[in-house]
Amino acid sequence: MKFLLAGLSTIFLILIYSGCKDTISGEELDKRIIPDKNVSFTQHIQPVFEVKCATSGCHEDATRAGGLSLTSYINTTADPSIVFPFEPNSSRLVWAIDPQFASPTPMPPIPYPPLTENQVKGIRTWIAEGAKNN
Repeated sequence: MKFLLAGLSTIFLILIYSGCKDTISGEELDKRIIPDKNVSFTQHIQPVFEVKCATSGCHEDATRAGGLSLTSYINTTADPSIVFPFEPNSSRLVWAIDPQFASPTPMPPIPYPPLTENQVKGIRTWIAEGAKNN
């Protein structure tokens, strides 16, 4: 009976996870292009954070590395020094991800895959457009 229950549980979990396509791989994400204007937090920025930043042990709710969670708009914008609307160059988030600032601890750290140039530009544009919850 134990084996039957374990087998059914396993099949159930496989069906649940195979049916869920909520997540995106880093490769798929890197192929997505963030537009040059009208950047949406929900469509463009949050997926980048979910795949590259808000992972286990980093900027997710449980760990909050550096005191920062990037799991939601509220968490991302809670500290105005992290995201300073309309001022990407005054935003600590940009200082951490944009190579032009040569942060001593660039994010994401080695050995994690870096943000693409388009992703950095997209985050900068989102902030420049007011860091809206859209």
